[in-house]
Amino acid sequence: MSNLGQFDSDFYQSNYTIENQEQNGNEPHTYGNLHESRKQQASEQPQSAFVPSEMFMSSGYSGQFFQPVSNPDYYSPSSYTDKLGINFEHIWQKTLTVLNPLKPADGSIMNETDLTGPILFSVALGATLLLTGKVQFGYVYGMSAIGCLGIHGLLNLMSSSGVSYGCVASVLGYCLLPMVILSSCAIFSLQDIFGTVLALVVIGWCSLSASKIFISALDMEGQQLLIAYPCALLYGLFALLTVF
Repeated sequence: MSNLGQFDSDFYQSNYTIENQEQNGNEPHTYGNLHESRKQQASEQPQSAFVPSEMFMSSGYSGQFFQPVSNPDYYSPSSYTDKLGINFEHIWQKTLTVLNPLKPADGSIMNETDLTGPILFSVALGATLLLTGKVQFGYVYGMSAIGCLGIHGLLNLMSSSGVSYGCVASVLGYCLLPMVILSSCAIFSLQDIFGTVLALVVIGWCSLSASKIFISALDMEGQQLLIAYPCALLYGLFALLTVF
């Protein structure tokens, strides 16, 4: 029995005093003060979306910093035309060269692969033919492609420097502008003597302009008539398509 009494006294013996109770009673206030101090420190710190470079410099960072650079000319209309390879000044100069067969051509400009003007003139030719009741877009594109292939092969045989297919298509397409004028006049009837004479004049106009540009771009002096003849045959097909 004595052992059981000693075990009970040892079991219920504790070091818990009133002081510990008071200290535990004050712990919620301590935790509350600690929470309030942390909350205050968090509110005092500035919230920034990025870390400034001065912090890296102060910590001994020796790397390279990249700063975004805005280019105001990136979204300008001229930048888009430059990326597409469209030069309105050269287009205007080529158009004036075609409209005036006696004007000397600039070989540096004419030796460019510019298809903006040829596509516009081909669409304009098909549109004016559509006004006369002729849906001939397929014939216009087909004859243009086959004609460019023939002239391209001929010029490569005659010229020592050679020429690209894009350059040939560009020159022949620009010289299609007088044919657009003829198709505009075809809204009125051209199936008479006046229409025949006008068609012959336009064929000579187109072929002379094309041959002038080719000899200027390829340095083929003295061979203009040899180049003008196949060009006249090609533009003669467009004239037949326009008049009849």
